[in-house]
Amino acid sequence: MIRLWGRKSSINVQKVLWCLAELGLEEGKDFERIDAGLHFGKNRTPEFLALNPNGLVPTLQDGDLVLWESNTILRYLVRQYDKSKRFPADIASQYQSEKWMDWQVGTMWPSLRVAFLGLTRTPENERNYEVIHKAYQDTNALLALIDQQLANQRYCSGDSFNIGDIPLALCVSRWILLNETFPEQTGARLSLHNVEAWMQRIEADSKYSVVAEKELNIVK
Repeated sequence: MIRLWGRKSSINVQKVLWCLAELGLEEGKDFERIDAGLHFGKNRTPEFLALNPNGLVPTLQDGDLVLWESNTILRYLVRQYDKSKRFPADIASQYQSEKWMDWQVGTMWPSLRVAFLGLTRTPENERNYEVIHKAYQDTNALLALIDQQLANQRYCSGDSFNIGDIPLALCVSRWILLNETFPEQTGARLSLHNVEAWMQRIEADSKYSVVAEKELNIVK
């Protein structure tokens, strides 16, 4: 049985849970999930560090194979377990999707992460609201690039849902929640009609019941 280490509130664990759901794999039946990270701890134990020396979640065990880095885990799961061809397998769709996965982790998330951690993981008296505001507005500009792409196609890699949509949609969900929760601190959120329509398509079609947390865990 697959074993997944990580708490459900983590964006990177949610990527993996979402992908597993799309592949028809059920928690408790096809994989075991172990809460780890933040208040759950366990991620600094010798047992965990032997699996993932970074001490981060998610970490995936599948037999003798141990993987970390969430986007790598997604790629592995699709290649190993997508027997029903839920995701497009042609090379053009694959690499259109891959580029957005790399862009999410290397370009968009570093910006959004500053605002997200600043407003949800940093005590209020330690928050740098100028930095948070800039990071959120920088994310606005980055998401406008996705909006332009979606003007001509339904999903990140074309006309079909693909694994690249998963990391992007989870980031967009947090981008929306941050603005709804902290409108003064984030500043205005861009109105991106193509992104909004894309999110609606995803939520209607997804086999994962929660695209992202509906409430933010906030450090007061």
